[in-house]
Amino acid sequence: MGLTNEQLRQHLDTVAQDDPVVASAIERCGYPEERIRPTGYKTLLRTIVGQQVSVAAAASVWNKLEAELGEEMHAHELLARDFDTLRACGLSRQKQGYARSLCELVTGGELDIEKLPESDEEAIAELTRIKGIGRWSAEIYLLFAEGRQDIWPAGDLAVQEAVGRLLELPARPSEKETRALGEKWSPYRGAMAIFTWHTYNNAAL
Repeated sequence: MGLTNEQLRQHLDTVAQDDPVVASAIERCGYPEERIRPTGYKTLLRTIVGQQVSVAAAASVWNKLEAELGEEMHAHELLARDFDTLRACGLSRQKQGYARSLCELVTGGELDIEKLPESDEEAIAELTRIKGIGRWSAEIYLLFAEGRQDIWPAGDLAVQEAVGRLLELPARPSEKETRALGEKWSPYRGAMAIFTWHTYNNAAL
């Protein structure tokens, strides 16, 4: 499971003890709420479904898939459906390719999502074997589903923007710069990532 509210507070308080900038931001913006997703294949499939579409559109596609495949949405059930059936559920040709990549790795035993490597980088490498799952998607899964405490999605534009505001930088830092700036918050960068999203739309920051 992801980081709980209690863990977020503990981790952020620990960071704030050594970082007065973070301490001040917590005072102004408060603590973020937990963002927890289930572990497993379905969460990754839902990530693929939700790429580059609105929340409402993704929910509509997901509901159609659930009606077609069953609530458990077993990987072998998706693989058994033809192109037109999945297209009728709202999956484009590209997303069908991504979904089939995921399902083939799972059913073939090449990817055990419930037993990913303990090393964050090795786990990211495993997840990015799935077509359509890039580093950002893999990091989000490891943070929200597995609750890995030192995940730092530096490629996220909102994280970059919020870090720039937090540190009062003249411009939004690049992914490389954001990754370097986050080093000082290790090993609690996961909580800091969630905090940056919390502050992104907060006028108090």
